[in-house]
Parts: sequence; structure tokens; C-alpha cells
Amino acid sequence: MSRQRSMSGTIPSMETSGHTLKDNTVIVVLGASGDLAKKKTYPALFGLYRNGFLPSGVHIVGYARTKMDDEEYHKRTTGYIKNPNNDPEITAKIEEFKALSSYVSGSYEDPAAFDNLNKVLESIESGYQTKERNRVFYLALPPSVFIPVAKNLKENCYIFKGGVNRMIVEKPFGKDTASCRELLTSLKQHWTEDETYRIDHYLGKEMVKNLLVLRFANVAMGAAWDKNSISNVQITFKEPFGTEGRGGYFDEFGIIRDILQNHLLQVLSILTMERPVSFAAEDIRDEKVKVLRAIPPVERNDTLLGQYVAAGGKPGYLDDDTVPQNSVCPTYAATTLWIHNPRWEGVPFILKAGKALNEAKVEIRIQFKDVTQGIFKDISRNELVIRIQPSEAVYLKLNAKTPGLYTRAMPTEMDLTYKRRFADIQIPEAYEALILDALKGDHSNFVRDDELDVAWKIFTPILHWIEGQSGPRPKPVTYPYGSRGPKELESFIGKYGYKRSVEGYAWPVTNLSNL
Repeated sequence: MSRQRSMSGTIPSMETSGHTLKDNTVIVVLGASGDLAKKKTYPALFGLYRNGFLPSGVHIVGYARTKMDDEEYHKRTTGYIKNPNNDPEITAKIEEFKALSSYVSGSYEDPAAFDNLNKVLESIESGYQTKERNRVFYLALPPSVFIPVAKNLKENCYIFKGGVNRMIVEKPFGKDTASCRELLTSLKQHWTEDETYRIDHYLGKEMVKNLLVLRFANVAMGAAWDKNSISNVQITFKEPFGTEGRGGYFDEFGIIRDILQNHLLQVLSILTMERPVSFAAEDIRDEKVKVLRAIPPVERNDTLLGQYVAAGGKPGYLDDDTVPQNSVCPTYAATTLWIHNPRWEGVPFILKAGKALNEAKVEIRIQFKDVTQGIFKDISRNELVIRIQPSEAVYLKLNAKTPGLYTRAMPTEMDLTYKRRFADIQIPEAYEALILDALKGDHSNFVRDDELDVAWKIFTPILHWIEGQSGPRPKPVTYPYGSRGPKELESFIGKYGYKRSVEGYAWPVTNLSNL
């Protein structure tokens, strides 16, 4: 299902990809009263506004079912904007931001409510100096209302002549292959692929975007980027907190849908794809799809499932009142993927994600093969580590001679820590980068329909097994709240060839918080 053979229901595009919206633009945030909008969408929009990246004369319209006045709306939309020292410049910008934003309440299913929204938009647009009008619709909504909202927007709020329409859609995009296809097909009855921007916010993170440059702008890196040099790869996501009263939602989706199938698989695809012809959106996305198609569905024996239990005064997963009694939903998962192509055949890619662990961390760890034995014995392997968050960094663990009169190798590192090297540069939030890309019409960091379909194919069989659709449900092993994860993890990653460093090597990250 490439972009040439896209799903049925596609209508011709009404815009040219890459068209930047500079003027006469209204951004409509649907789901404006929800957590995602107030914690991510509005702070990102403010960041872009403050730095002069929003279109000239932009207006932001919030839309949700909640009835509230302008004061309550502005309180919600600016409550998570960071201004710890009450900087007067930021305070003034927040007031400006409030002035260009308004709110409309209405149903997500009622066409009349969207007709009312359209009248509000037309009233704003009546003040434009030219006839051109552009509308960007950001769906900060649960997937249960994607289809009626997309339909109502197209039928009641769409500009058919003299402007551009774009729709930004948040994950999750379905629950398995079948539901994903149903959702994609339904949305495509109303919106073209060119008009649709599916957000996975990990694609907006600085270190994920940096992967393309690290890989393809460095001969030294590219020379060792294959099965001949690399033993194994781990992509790790760790959260130090549990479900915290949101267990009902989490239990429905689980850690694989929440993290592995989208965020970590996106990282994997960029890490392993072949060099694109150019940085054009479709060239990059074509290569991502190619490598994902070379990955077969995850096998049961390549999977480790865990669930956290009470420890250190913290409650276990089953202690959360919102979690169904005796749930076997995994809060930790490690899955090993294999890529059947000439570059990666035989290299295990271990994706790991868990809640209630010992730290917050997202990183890629590429472990290279052993050096030829003979003059060296029990020497550490080289590792390239890319820390996505927090404290963005790239470091290469290598061996060097211990200073002194003896010739003995010791592990050390070449360290690019962003807070040290780029101390004066503010790294933008992922949502800022992605919203700006959508305004530019750049699809590079958004998920294409065929990419989404093949990603679900990789994980759907294992998800159906976990949920009891193909036999008895597996029971996850337990691990204590605040631990590194299940004790079985060590032997799990060990069977794929991972070797821990000798001599207790540890990368010195302790001083980063003081920078």
C-alpha cells in the first residue's frame, strides 16, 4: 500500500505539498478542554507564536463539548506555559496570545454545531485583506470521535476554493491492523493523504531528527552501520511512575500499543532505513516503509511481558482502582524484531518499554561486535548510545590505554552532551517542531498511511495473543515498582548476544543536572 497504491476512497488533492501558510490562517484546536490540548498543543502554539513562527495575523479557535467562558478557556490554555520567574516579556506575550484565541463549544457529532463553528471562522476571516483563507484543524481528541469530526469538518468547515485545509490527527491510529484500516479508510472518504498529518511526537524530538544527519552525513558512522559490525541494538523507554489513576485507559491499550508500536518503531525505522534520495518527505517515508516491510510479525518467544507490583510504599498496578480486577495487561514489554534484508539480517533489535521503573529515560544503545581476540582479553565492546531524553546526548564508548607505565585497555567515552556543547541553544519541544512542519506543508516527520498499516502488521499477532484472541492470555512476570524491570530481563537480552561492560563502566551523567 504505497502512496501510488493508496487505500480506496482517495480524492484528488486540493493543495500542493510544501505550501507554507504565511497569512490568513486560522488554527482550530478540537478537544481544546482536554489534557493533551492544555499540556502540549497550546504551549507548543505559544512557543511558536513567541518566536515568530506562526502565520501573520493568525487566530486560534478552541472547540470542545465543555461549556466555558473566555476567562476559563484562557486559564486552561495558558496554565501550562512555562514562566517560572514571571518574566515580564513572557507575561506580555501570554496576554497577546490570549487576545488572538477564542473558544466555541459544541458537539462532535452534530453537523449544526460545526455549521456554527464555520460561521465563527467566517467572521474572523472577514477581516482578511485578501480572499485567500487557510484552515488548520488539530484533532486533540480520542480516536472514538475521529470519524464524525473529520466528516463534519469536511461537510461544514472546509474551504473548497481559495485556500488550504490541513488536518492534524493524534495517535492512537486504531488498535490493530483491521481497526487501523477501517479508521484510515473512513478518514480518506473526507480528507486526502496530502491534507492529513498524523502526529507521532517522537518524530519531532531533536535527537530522533538528528539520526538522519548522524547516519548519512558521517562516513565513519556509515561504514560500521550493518550486520558486519553491529551485534545488537536496544531501544529503551523508561517511565518512573505508574498509571496513577489512569489505569482504565491504559488497560485498554497496554504498553505495546502505547509505546512500542508507534514511538519506538518510528525510531527503529529511521535508525535502519537505507539512505533516501533526498530529504524530501516522500523519499524519507518511502525508505521507512521499505525497512518496516522487511520485519516479520513479532514472535511469542521473542517477547518478555511484565507487570509492576507494590514496592517502596508505591502501589502496584492492580492496586489502582481504575484497573480491572486481576488484569494481566503488561506494564512492561521487551520484544525483539528482526530485519530480513542484506544490511541487517541476523541483528536483533530489542525494543523495551515500561512504567514504574527506576528512572525516566529514552535511549538507543548500539552494541558492536567483539574485537579480534589475541592481544586483548575480556575487553569491553564499543557502544554508540543516543540519549533521546532527558539530557540529550550522543556518546561513543570505546577502549583506550590506561594512563601510566602499564599497557592496559580501559573503557571510556567520546561525549557529545548537548547541554555542554550547545549551552546557549534552546531545544524546541517536539510538538512545536511538528506543528511548524504542518504549517509548512512538510510531511517528512508525519506517519504515512502505508507506513501505519505495515507497523500494525508487525505487532497485531502478538497483541491478539496477549488479549486472548488466539488462545489463553499470557500472564506477565512481576517486577517491583521503582526497579530496573523484571529480573528475567538480564537473561532475555543476554540470549540475543548483549554483553555488559567489564569493570563496572558507567557513563558519567550525574553532573548533567547542574549544567
